[in-house]
Amino acid sequence: MTEAPAPERLVAAQALSRSYLQGGKTVEALKPTTCEIRRKERIAIMGSSGSGKSTLLHLFAGLDHPTGGAVQWPALGQRDDLRPGKISIAFQAQSLVPFLSVVENVALPLFLLGKASLATSDAMAELERFNLTGLAEKLPDELSGGQAQRVALARAMASHPALLLADEPTGQLDQATARATIATLIAWAETTESALVVATHDAAVAQSFGEVWRMDHGRLICPAKGDLE
Repeated sequence: MTEAPAPERLVAAQALSRSYLQGGKTVEALKPTTCEIRRKERIAIMGSSGSGKSTLLHLFAGLDHPTGGAVQWPALGQRDDLRPGKISIAFQAQSLVPFLSVVENVALPLFLLGKASLATSDAMAELERFNLTGLAEKLPDELSGGQAQRVALARAMASHPALLLADEPTGQLDQATARATIATLIAWAETTESALVVATHDAAVAQSFGEVWRMDHGRLICPAKGDLE
């Protein structure tokens, strides 16, 4: 019997590291890390604030340049081709365009991809996933932190990327809304066959994922499935 081929490698990191100067001292935000992300994978990266999770996501997305090692996107192409169509990222901090309405924010990546004719309807469909269609015409400063966080997720999902990266996507949500949001993200990923990587400090969030990685002071602990001690 012929074995099914392994899923495509979307991200391949080899001895990837990132450091910067702070107060005249070198800070290792990410120690040399070798890992990969394949299509359809569901990965939670657990770690406390400042452990290096965001740094790793930004390098995966091609938003930052490593100071050591290398990161490549074998199935996706070159860094300049990644966003917004192939990789999307939902940031931890507020990232909505302040002068665009909610639906315009969600539709923005579709306009950038030249899909203007479907942009608004597709954006509304993504808002519907989170029961946010009633906020479509509001501006970002009219939203609560949790609402803005879910709108940012809808925007990241709108282009149906091969890889969606989400940095603390439930950080401003109550427990029930957080569970529903993670369930929505995973259901979306199953439908689109996208890879989903979520950085979180919340073990309850991580338990929903098939694979858990851990960050500790800039070091990626060897992936361990289901290990949530």
